[in-house]
Amino acid sequence: MIVGIGIDLVDIPRFEQTLARTPRLRERLFSPSEQLLKPRSLAARYAAKEALIKALGGSDGVHWTEIEITPEASGRPWFTLTGSTAEVVAARGITTLHLSMSHDAGLATAYVVAEAAGAPGADTAQEEEEEA
Repeated sequence: MIVGIGIDLVDIPRFEQTLARTPRLRERLFSPSEQLLKPRSLAARYAAKEALIKALGGSDGVHWTEIEITPEASGRPWFTLTGSTAEVVAARGITTLHLSMSHDAGLATAYVVAEAAGAPGADTAQEEEEEA
């Protein structure tokens, strides 16, 4: 069952200017391995983290550096969550996070879908309908 959806769009040149103006921002927003990436990739990861926060319904207990976007062997991006951020996601019953990212023409975008197991009592309600 989908419990949250988030999307975000980042202007890459503006994001690059912000990183240049505020060098410590890389440390505050990105994991050590992410910090080594090119600005366009960082912009897409920033969009992914923002989209995740939107899918979660807010940032309580979520910390930027505890959200890392890591590629699977196929290249598909995946969230690697640690610390209180992982605890927040688990506490909300979220079992799967789907992530899509892209960057082109000076823009980076990300889309996140948060999924949880079926709603409590959903199977029971369906069984009762079938019995009636």
